Amino acid sequence: MPSTDDLMSMWNASGLKEKILFTFLMIAVWRFGVQMPLYGINNQVFSSIAQGNNIIGFLDLFSGGALGKVSILALGIGPFITSSIIVQLVSVVIPSLEKLQKEEGEAGRRKLSQYTRVFTVVLAIFQSFIFMLYLHHLPGAIMPQVNPIAFYASSICVLTAGAVLVMWISELITEKGIGNGGSLVIFCGILSGIPIYASRTAQLVKASSQMQIGLLVLLTIFFLAMILIVIMQEAVRKVIIVNPKRQIGNKVYGGMNSFIPFKLNPGGVMPIIFAIAILLFPSTILALVGQANFKSAAVKNLVLNLNHYLSPDGITYYLLYVGLIIALTFFYASIMPNMQPKDIADNLKKYGSSIPGIKPGKPTAEALDKILSKTTFIGAIGLGIIALVPSFASYATHIETLQGIGATSLIIMVGVALDLINQVRTHLLARNYESFLKE
Repeated sequence: MPSTDDLMSMWNASGLKEKILFTFLMIAVWRFGVQMPLYGINNQVFSSIAQGNNIIGFLDLFSGGALGKVSILALGIGPFITSSIIVQLVSVVIPSLEKLQKEEGEAGRRKLSQYTRVFTVVLAIFQSFIFMLYLHHLPGAIMPQVNPIAFYASSICVLTAGAVLVMWISELITEKGIGNGGSLVIFCGILSGIPIYASRTAQLVKASSQMQIGLLVLLTIFFLAMILIVIMQEAVRKVIIVNPKRQIGNKVYGGMNSFIPFKLNPGGVMPIIFAIAILLFPSTILALVGQANFKSAAVKNLVLNLNHYLSPDGITYYLLYVGLIIALTFFYASIMPNMQPKDIADNLKKYGSSIPGIKPGKPTAEALDKILSKTTFIGAIGLGIIALVPSFASYATHIETLQGIGATSLIIMVGVALDLINQVRTHLLARNYESFLKE
């Protein structure tokens, strides 16, 4: 067992302390911005709407409460996440972007990141414009003494700048801190909403013993779901690799068997985050458009029906949600550099390694492709089931005050926590290797 001095030495030498402190500092800056309200807005009016609207409440959870407060950071990480999804999807279709992603290495990835940032600004302008239209149709939301033209122009600029600031903070955390910045911002946003959901749930169940039993059942299901999430995140399919023996002088090197780990859930929490972003974008637009005064009753009914079907409490939403999770899990597996069967097969052939019973080259690539497809399918289905069970349990127990921290939030929180733990372990292991090499 390492002593306290050894642990402190690893902590300092690996640079882990600086990374963690930097991450906390960036999160503190973001949380400070969340508390700064947008000028000219009556926050109480919109906050009361957010509590009774599933879509706005869900968006408010992922913005860390910034949307409900109508903060300068009200758009949160949403525009950046949506922009990342679109750029990654488009890069599969457009050959020039696919070349940047797969063939041009770090320089290509930098260009794609730049395209993502530019598109984030465009989306932020669009979303802030739609948001201001929504506030315009909300009685009492905008204070009467403000100049309309200056107010709308300045508000759109401030909200767009806030979205860019959140994007910048998330990228800084990814680059200089611990963990994925975007996921960590969402994680902290969910954590900040837990006391509110817990308070509402306590008020709901305190007068009914039946509801208290239902809450106990629901929390048990949440706990079991967390265990399954950990298993899904950590499970791997090990493909045995036979390495060749090499004789140098009188000594024989190599010949040891190793393995290629194929993760059951290669995309981690990103398929969940992307699925939510894809579903909530049209839902949000429809919810905002539904506030408009349509002259045609047919058009108004169409908008209201579409909004109902795509709202987070409808069966259509969950069917689309699971379908997107499955599709995005396969998509992530297809674009990850370390999970390309052809590249792995070529590298194995280059170094003389092989899979037992399978010929090198094309047969190896085909075998790896089958293994990858099976493991990804199991992981995608498992992730979809985990995403549904706690949500259905909330409806079955009639305790829907915890719906905001249901399956989706659980998967994100557990996934991000595991990623942070793994990164800390990597830093500590790196320190161990440094000490070994020095000795």
